[in-house]
Amino acid sequence: MHMFRVGKTCIRGFSRRLHDISRGLPKKLPIAGVQNVILVASGKGGVGKSTVATNLSLALARRCTVGLLDADVFGPSIPLMMNLSSLPQTNHQNLIIPISNYNVKCMSMGLLVDEKSPVVWRGLMVMQAIRKLLRGVRWGPLDLLVIDMPPGTGDTQLSITQEMPIAGVVLVTTPQSVAVADCIKGAEMFSKVGVPILGTVENMSHYTCPDCGSEHRIFGDDLRSKLRDTAADVPIIGKLPIRPQVAEDCDRGTPSVIRDEEIGRIFDGIADSIVQQLSFDSTPT
Repeated sequence: MHMFRVGKTCIRGFSRRLHDISRGLPKKLPIAGVQNVILVASGKGGVGKSTVATNLSLALARRCTVGLLDADVFGPSIPLMMNLSSLPQTNHQNLIIPISNYNVKCMSMGLLVDEKSPVVWRGLMVMQAIRKLLRGVRWGPLDLLVIDMPPGTGDTQLSITQEMPIAGVVLVTTPQSVAVADCIKGAEMFSKVGVPILGTVENMSHYTCPDCGSEHRIFGDDLRSKLRDTAADVPIIGKLPIRPQVAEDCDRGTPSVIRDEEIGRIFDGIADSIVQQLSFDSTPT
């Protein structure tokens, strides 16, 4: 009997501690002036996530006011892909003013440090920098902030999903099994933290021969069946072909969505799907 009372006391004490811990979790606060936040993420690096985030932001900017945040502190790509080189200024409130190009407001750690200097920081410093890029930038007014996430399912992903309300995430993968496996892990992670999955973009889906017009699935096929292995609902909302011009456009800072009619149509379809799912009052630009 004495042991039962002790056990009951322990259970009650543990429940109280859980309650205290839950009360101590940071409250999700929206970013001032930003109506919706979406993430562009991938489980694995090198699948074209930043390319998708950049082109998608431009496609969305045809439908609403858009900002693009580069949350990859160690390997920022947005300054190059968006042709940004100016040093950001601050206003009278000491808020950083984002740099705009192609009608998209942009911010990246790559704009604040020397492009040839590596960022060698521990996790706490990284999260402090990301919080500054989120809260210390005059983003608003925006209908939509797109966050280009670093690859993986680590501290940055968890911290950002706990920092503010997230309207949804777009996952990027190639058809290759090793990339799809990490995409599935990412889908499961975002589902567990309550972030809606807006869909998957299949990058490098196929290559079209310029001579005969035949399509070749270089990195494998049947992505849809591979995604069925996850408990999360992961629809495919866009398929991007392998096209050398896309990489060249990124290196020149001229996103393909404004240069290539076919790529533009694909990203327009992805943007329409996202806007429809979010159901917000957009401001045409």
